[in-house]
Amino acid sequence: MSLPTNHAHIIRAAWQGRISGCMLGKAVELFSMREGAAALGEYLQATGALPLRDYIPYVQELASKHIDVKCCADHLTHSRPDDDINYSMLALLMLEKFGTALSTADVARSWMKYLPVASTYTAERAAYKTLLSNAHEWFPEGKDAGFDMTLCADNAYNDWIGAQIRADLYGWVCPGNPDLAAKLVTADAQLSHQGDGVYGAVLIATLGALIPVHSLPAEPARNSAKQDSASGLNHALDQALTYIPQDSECTNAVRFARELTHDPKGAEKIRQRYKELSVVHTVNNLALVIWALLRHHNDFSAAIGEVVAAGLDTDCNGATVGSLWALQGQPIPVHWTQPWQGQVGLSLAGHDRIEIDELVARTVQVADTMHKQ
Repeated sequence: MSLPTNHAHIIRAAWQGRISGCMLGKAVELFSMREGAAALGEYLQATGALPLRDYIPYVQELASKHIDVKCCADHLTHSRPDDDINYSMLALLMLEKFGTALSTADVARSWMKYLPVASTYTAERAAYKTLLSNAHEWFPEGKDAGFDMTLCADNAYNDWIGAQIRADLYGWVCPGNPDLAAKLVTADAQLSHQGDGVYGAVLIATLGALIPVHSLPAEPARNSAKQDSASGLNHALDQALTYIPQDSECTNAVRFARELTHDPKGAEKIRQRYKELSVVHTVNNLALVIWALLRHHNDFSAAIGEVVAAGLDTDCNGATVGSLWALQGQPIPVHWTQPWQGQVGLSLAGHDRIEIDELVARTVQVADTMHKQ
């Protein structure tokens, strides 16, 4: 299968959608986690931000100390460094070097070379610690690890959201080739995750590989176009589900989210169903992603706005919904991209800021190279 004729435009929109959704959610990430969805909703209501369709306003007298003012409306001047964007950039770096041969050992070596341990959390931090404690001194330079690397994923957080947020780019560079997307993302995910932690990542990567070949650009004024958009996403999701176990909690979460597609209280019902899970677990956040994506398949602002307003892991979900939505081939509204001016902050060794034009060009080159292999 050939690459879509508009693939460069899709890649640009995917980066724009991921970054914009991430910045929207980053403003209230800690607020949502520390104080909960109800407190987040009260702030958004009090500031007149609902329904959420733009960056979050900062009203000092109402704001929690956990709100990141630098990511709020009128304060955002560039995409702030965030682990969600770090991992997308790291995936790009790894694919540029290793291509389709990417292995879990390659991922581990790349973490040690590029990823500051202070920029890792939960499962990634635990896996990193295991690497540092057990790997041969010259492992980063190519020597064998010298221990069973599956121990890295034997941690208390291995079904949390970390691998799922590392997944997107593997789908972007494999349009129409979900087999390859699944292979690549599994090599990455299994360094730190097991079970549903891996399945969530595989679902996102394969869905990202399938959306561009199942979707048609939608025109809001045409009912038929709206139907095409929804149909394309659902066909892509059907196929992506075949890459994870049908009895997994991730599959069940997707099914539940699909049942709620037309329910405006879907987010509340998802939070209630999974109230015993960590707010950064894979399963509950995956359900929110699928609900928002399907419910607002024809409205980018609504898709990322609703998933962030829903609480839980706001920056991760905003980023994932933003990128998946963009893969349909629709443009990202300019009011989301203008504030950060094409400037993307990173916190990787040797990389602190990059322009989106360079990200797009390099990602398209990787996709072209992999397609020819």
